[in-house]
Amino acid sequence: MEEARIKTFPVKPKLKTKPRTQQQTPESKYWSSFKTQQIPKQFPIHSIDYSPTPPHSFVLANSTTLHIFNSKTLSETSQINFKDTVSCVSFRNDARLIAASDLSGLVQVFDFNERRRIRHLQSHTRPVRFVHYPRHDKLHLVSGGDDALVKYWDVAEAKVIHQFNGHKDYVRCGHSSPVNSDTFVTGSYDHLVKLWDVRVRDSSKSSMDINHGCPVEDVVFLPSGGMIATAGGNSVKLWDVIGGGKLLYSMESHNKTVTSICVGRIGKDSVDESNQYRIMSVGLDGYFKVFDYGSMKVTHSMRFPAPLVSLGYSPDCLTRVIGTSNGMIYASKRKVKVDENDKGIVASEGSSIWRIRPLESTEKKVLKTTDFRYFQRGQGEKPSEGDYLVMRPKKVKLTAHDKLLNKFRHGDALVCVLEGKNPGHVVAVMEELVSRKKLLRCVSDLDSEKLELLLAFLHKYCTVPKYSSLLMGLANKVIEMRADDIRASETLKKHIRNLKSTVEAEIRIQQSLQEIQGIISPLLRIAGRR
Repeated sequence: MEEARIKTFPVKPKLKTKPRTQQQTPESKYWSSFKTQQIPKQFPIHSIDYSPTPPHSFVLANSTTLHIFNSKTLSETSQINFKDTVSCVSFRNDARLIAASDLSGLVQVFDFNERRRIRHLQSHTRPVRFVHYPRHDKLHLVSGGDDALVKYWDVAEAKVIHQFNGHKDYVRCGHSSPVNSDTFVTGSYDHLVKLWDVRVRDSSKSSMDINHGCPVEDVVFLPSGGMIATAGGNSVKLWDVIGGGKLLYSMESHNKTVTSICVGRIGKDSVDESNQYRIMSVGLDGYFKVFDYGSMKVTHSMRFPAPLVSLGYSPDCLTRVIGTSNGMIYASKRKVKVDENDKGIVASEGSSIWRIRPLESTEKKVLKTTDFRYFQRGQGEKPSEGDYLVMRPKKVKLTAHDKLLNKFRHGDALVCVLEGKNPGHVVAVMEELVSRKKLLRCVSDLDSEKLELLLAFLHKYCTVPKYSSLLMGLANKVIEMRADDIRASETLKKHIRNLKSTVEAEIRIQQSLQEIQGIISPLLRIAGRR
């Protein structure tokens, strides 16, 4: 009756630990819906900026060239060439002008549609590291560079209106307030973030100083205008500007320097609409992280195979671009679900002409019982929510030893799995034979050559912690049952000697560990009382 039990599933080792599975949150699903496309370039991507107006083209600063891309097709449309390496790029709020800085100390303004240079701003004596258009100002620019100076430009007159000289090291980044075009912040390698007001005439006095604690790589205002986020070292810190520069939170989940941050709004179809803005950061550790500053926790993390140096996120929440130090661009686009009510309306890209799609006939054709399709009806239909779906069972792939176990050829199954040299499979088959009460019988039926395989396996794996509970007991039984065969064969004696030396070495290790534990335990108890 015992032999009538048929096993139709593959054996698996019971001693193997199961990996922990992390449940994916709705926000993780949202960020995972971005499908990434790789665009190779030759040099590091220093800066990324998106057009604030549809269709939200984006510009990359790569070596001495500005590469302009279409955000819908993720394809390059044109280029603007410079004489020196481009360090930063910024759109004006109407997307008609674009400003770019380079390492020669020059700031240039271009007509974005015609790709024509209209202003040549030169006042910095060292490389310019950042340039930025204020959020609600079309007439002025802010720039900063390695000369530790921050300059406020009148673009129309091509001259500097204010020069702020409060920093003592390289100025690397800056950002303007979203609610007041007269205030902006700058970050420097002197560890300070300074809040400037152009209405204050004292060029060396900032409205507020914030010490990040390490060289500042990037700084950005949050949408409310009352908080800023700073990046430097391996941390992103959140500061309350209205509260006098109070530190609210420090996110230190990166392992290396955080190189770029930005603030973006996530789609309405992902999470609660009451708190849609997130801080995104990239670092030299290759990680892209999303931080919810409402709940003060990291909600998503993604690893890329290269150090990340720049980051951009489109205002329409559909594309994300990440630049690396090796020149690879990871441009991601999110698929958007089309509303059923909007399927009949189609707009041509780049035009204001709309056309109405002709209505399709909704009348179903009645099938006759003589038609072949009558007998195939329903096979292509998708199940609805209330339907019970009967799935076709998946075919189970069995290995050679599983097939032998199904045929009750226990000895052949043991020999087969020993020849395969996979310890997990060997232990799984042994456990199955123990449950069938056939393991000792299989060991007694092994010839000298097959017994050598078993002894070699026991010598190699009997001291492995996850296998030792089974194999040590089996080793004792094998020596007891096959003692006569072992005495008659020099090869088997050699295997037994090797097995004995391995076990003795393990015993010595365990004794040494117990001695160490005996020394440490009283010390720990004494330390605990204090």
